[in-house]
Amino acid sequence: MPPPPTPPVRPAPKWARKRYVLPVIGFAFLLGIGAGGGGRPSDGNSVKTAASQPRPTATVTVTATATATAKPAPGPTVTKTVEATVTVTAQASTDNSSGSGDGSSGDTGSQSSSGTCSIVSNAGNCYSAGEFCRSSDHGATTTDASGTSITCAPSGSRWRWTYS
Repeated sequence: MPPPPTPPVRPAPKWARKRYVLPVIGFAFLLGIGAGGGGRPSDGNSVKTAASQPRPTATVTVTATATATAKPAPGPTVTKTVEATVTVTAQASTDNSSGSGDGSSGDTGSQSSSGTCSIVSNAGNCYSAGEFCRSSDHGATTTDASGTSITCAPSGSRWRWTYS
């Protein structure tokens, strides 16, 4: 007679694995921690580490010596005063607009004939309203070529000559 057929092996369902296998693994883990952490000797003959024993320490002392050197006293300052005389001769301007057709005069923004510009550009010309100011002229007041008073004032993010 043939042997009876063996029933197929069924794996345990997931709920059984969670219910039985996981608690067994947790118990084994806790048992291992308890066995490993409780083995301290209590007889007093324990081995001491080298760090717990006192050792001699080294002390370093540094001594610095500073010597002061005398600085020589400053010598006398010599100042010379020079007087200069400047003579300015102004000439009368002439009107060049007769017959040119565009109505402009011959003056192209240079210093006026009366010499009233106290602050001039690097080129020697009088400033006019709307031009940019140099950093050294911030807040200064002068006159333009026609004799109108202008002041270097901030305009937006830049400094410009404006009528004052």
